[in-house]
Amino acid sequence: MSDFNDESNVADRSFSEFIARERDRLRSEREQIFSQQEELQRKLDAANRKFAAIEAYETAKTGKNARQAPAGRQPRGRRGSKRETLLELIRQGDGLSRGEILEGMGLKGDKSGEMSVSNALSALIKSNQVHRDSGKYRIADGDGGPAVTPESGMDEGEAGLPA
Repeated sequence: MSDFNDESNVADRSFSEFIARERDRLRSEREQIFSQQEELQRKLDAANRKFAAIEAYETAKTGKNARQAPAGRQPRGRRGSKRETLLELIRQGDGLSRGEILEGMGLKGDKSGEMSVSNALSALIKSNQVHRDSGKYRIADGDGGPAVTPESGMDEGEAGLPA
């Protein structure tokens, strides 16, 4: 009977040692990933500073904001194309916040573009093509879930609007 207990204790120690080694390995791997992430963030910040410097130079040279359409910005198209672009972006992102949508469309900081996106989101919600769940816009699954306006975050019924 004591042989069984000795074997059990050895197995428990071996498993405990395995778990401890695995935890150490995972901690090390996580630290490496965080280091890589910090390096990538530094590179991204440097690139953003360069973009800002170019824009400042162009502004100083011309005396007005020389901002051009950011990469990825959609050209003006026919009426309703913003809604189609939004639907596709939300579909690809499997649910996005308003800020993520604006960044994805290259409209972050463009007040007119931001308003256009808000209006298009409202229209998509009212037509039950999109719904809002925990701050994320998602493609409606046809269940007729509550419509939420992007400005208020409330059900239209709560906002005093017809549902």
